[in-house]
Amino acid sequence: MIPASRRRLVVMYVVVASLLLALGGRLWYLQVMNRAAYRTAAAADQTRTITVPPVRGGILDDVGTSLVGNRTSLVISVNRMLLSQQADGGVAELHRLARLIGMKYQQLQRKLRVCGPKVTQPCWQGSPYQPIPIMQNAPNSIALQIMESQRQFPGVTAEVQPVTQYAHQVATSAAQELGYLQPITPQEMKQLRLPQTGFSGVDLVGQSGLESSYDAQLRGSPGRKLVRVDAMGNVTGTVSEAPAKSGDTLVTSLNSRLQADTSRALSQAISKAQSEGNRGATTGAAVVMTTTGRVLAMASYPSYNPGVWTKGINQGQFKALFGSSHGEPILNRATQGEYGPGSTWKVTSTAAAMMHGFNGTGPYQCPGAVNIAGRTFHNWTTSNLGPMSLHQALVMSCDTVFYQLAYRMYLHDRPRANVTINPHPPAQLMQKMEVAWGFGHRTGVDLPEENTGTVPTRQWLYDYWAQFKKYWCKTGKQNGSYLQQIAYDDCRTGYQWTPGQAAISAIGQGYVSVTPLQLARAYAALANGGRLYSPRLGEALISPSGQVVKRIRPPVTGHLPVSRYVLDYIRSSLEGVVTQGTAAGAFSGFPLSKVQIAAKTGTSEVFGGQATSVFASFAPASHPKYVVVVMVPKSGEGADVSAPCARQIWDSIYGLEGHQAAFPGGQAPAKLPKISGSGVITPPAGYATHPPRRKPGKHATPAPTASTGTTGTTGTTGTTRTGTTGTNG
Repeated sequence: MIPASRRRLVVMYVVVASLLLALGGRLWYLQVMNRAAYRTAAAADQTRTITVPPVRGGILDDVGTSLVGNRTSLVISVNRMLLSQQADGGVAELHRLARLIGMKYQQLQRKLRVCGPKVTQPCWQGSPYQPIPIMQNAPNSIALQIMESQRQFPGVTAEVQPVTQYAHQVATSAAQELGYLQPITPQEMKQLRLPQTGFSGVDLVGQSGLESSYDAQLRGSPGRKLVRVDAMGNVTGTVSEAPAKSGDTLVTSLNSRLQADTSRALSQAISKAQSEGNRGATTGAAVVMTTTGRVLAMASYPSYNPGVWTKGINQGQFKALFGSSHGEPILNRATQGEYGPGSTWKVTSTAAAMMHGFNGTGPYQCPGAVNIAGRTFHNWTTSNLGPMSLHQALVMSCDTVFYQLAYRMYLHDRPRANVTINPHPPAQLMQKMEVAWGFGHRTGVDLPEENTGTVPTRQWLYDYWAQFKKYWCKTGKQNGSYLQQIAYDDCRTGYQWTPGQAAISAIGQGYVSVTPLQLARAYAALANGGRLYSPRLGEALISPSGQVVKRIRPPVTGHLPVSRYVLDYIRSSLEGVVTQGTAAGAFSGFPLSKVQIAAKTGTSEVFGGQATSVFASFAPASHPKYVVVVMVPKSGEGADVSAPCARQIWDSIYGLEGHQAAFPGGQAPAKLPKISGSGVITPPAGYATHPPRRKPGKHATPAPTASTGTTGTTGTTGTTRTGTTGTNG
C-alpha cells in the first residue's frame, strides 16, 4: 500500500470514530441527562390549562343599594373542539344555530375565530379549549330549544352565567362616575400581565370611572383547570382544578337618592335656562361632598344609560356617546370640564390680600368703573356703591374693589419679573395663593379622567407664549384684522404679565379656569379650617365573604396658607351673601333658621357668548359638613341658574321644603353596610336601601320638556382679554 493512501485511511478511521463518539454522547445526553425535561414536555403535550374567569365584584352606594351588580343570564356558547370532531367540521350545525338565533353565518364564524396577530375583532381572545360565548341574554325559548335538541346542537351549550347589571335610574345619573367595561385588548392583557381567559372575568376590563380605578380589586382572581386531551385535542378528563376567586365589592360614598336628586336638579336648571332663551346651555355639572373629602353625589349633564355597553355598542351609539352633536355624554364634566369660576374665585383673592397686609375693614371704594393702567374696567353695576370693607365686597361681589386690590399687589410684586423673558420666573403673590388652594393641578380623585384647570402664573404665561410664539408671529399683522392685531401683540409681548391680566384674574376671569371638583375641594378646605383633601368616591372594599378588606379615606394633600382669623372672616362674609347679598333672591323663603347656608355666586363672562353660571356653597355655616357646587356654562348669571339648582340639592340633603331627606337628621351614614357571605346586604341603622322617589317640593322646578341637550361643548372656558366688562357676582 502506498504510504500516502495509508495515511488517508487512518485519518478516515479517526473521523468516523469521532462521529460515532459524538452521536453516542448525544444519545446518552438525550436519554439519560435530559430525561426529566422530555418527560415533562410529553406530559404537557397530553394536558391543557383552561382559565376559569371569576365573578366581578359589584359597586354599592353608601347604604348598600346596588349601583353595578351581577345577574344571571342565559348565555349560548359554542365548543370549537366538539365541532371539529364532526365530519363537516360543524358547518351544518353552525348554519342551524345561526338561523335559530337570528345571526348571519359569516358573523357567527367571525365570533368563533381565535384572535391573533392577523385576526381582528370580532374574534375570541380566550383559550380555544373552552366554550366561546356568542349570545348573552338569550331568550328562554332559544335556550330551551338548544338544551332539548342536543342531537342537532351537540357542540352548543346554553348555560346560566353572571353578567353585569346596572341600577337603571341611579346608574344613569352617575354613568360617568361608575364607568363601563369592555373586552380586554391584547395590549391591555400584556400591560396588566393577565392570563387569557374566557367569558365575563378578566377578559372584561374597566375602561373609565370607578370600574377602571378599582379594576384590579373588582376583577378578582381567575381559577385554573388542567384537563387531559387525546391526540385529536379532545378533552378526556380533568387532572386538577383551582377555583376562581370572586372580586371584592366596592362600597362608595355616593348616596343613591341624593345622586338622583342632584342629577334631576341639574337637568331642570339647564332646561329652565334654555326655556328663558339661553339655547347654548346644554351642559353642566354639580358636586356634593363632605368637608372631609368624601364625594356624596356627582352629576354631569348630559348623561347616558351605561347599560348600553353590556350588549356591545354599535357605531350609532358610539357617535351618540362621543360625538359633540349630542353633547359628548361620555365626558365627566365634574372632573373634566374647565370653566371660568367668576366671583367664586374672590375668596382666594381676599385671602391673598389679607395675608399680605391689606386690612379687612378698609375702607375700599366700589365705583361703577375703575381705570387700570389706561384701561377701563367695569363693575357689574354702574352705580357707585361707596366705601366698604372686604366683608361687604364679598357680600355685594364688588368687582372694582378686587380690580384695585390686584393692581396694588401687582405694582409691588417683583414688577421687573412681569416684563422680563425668563423661562423660570417667580410666581405672583396672588397666583401663588390660588395654586395653594389646589387650583391649576389635579385633585387626585379616585377617577381616571381629570383635567387640571388653569392658573395664569408667570411661568404658565411664559410656557403658553413659547408654545404659540411662532404661530402668532407668522399670522400677526400690526394693521390687520382684530385677531391679526392680537396675534401681532402676542408675538411681541405675550410673555408679559400685564396690569389688565392681573385685574381680571382677581375676579376669576381671563385665563383662569377650574373644574367643578376643584372648586368644591377648595370650598371644603375653606369650610373645614384649611385642610385640602384629595376627594374619594370609594369608601371600602369588602371581600366575597363579607370581610372589610380596606377602608378608603381621603388623604390630606395640603393646608391653605391662610390664618384661622382670615378663614373665619371669609366664611362670615359668605353667610352674608345668602342673607343680604347676591344670593339672597335665590334663597328667599329658604328655612335658614334650620340650615344656614354660606355661599358665593359667580358669573364668568365668555367673549362672544353667554356667561357661565357658578354657585359654590357649604353648610351648616357654623359647623360645615357639606359642600355643594354647581356650574352651568352658557346659561347666565350665578344667582339665576346655579343658585336655585343648589337650593334644590340642599333641600334634598336635609329634607326641606317638601323634599325627602337623603340623610335623616342631616347626617350621612357613618358606618358601612354589612354584607354577608351569601350576599345579603344590611344597611346602616336608620337607613334603607332602594329609597322611594321623593315628592316635588313647593319650590321644585318643572321637569324638562322638549330640550335634550343635543349640542354641547368640551367644557373649556372662553378668554376675556381686555377685562372691560365686569360680572354680576
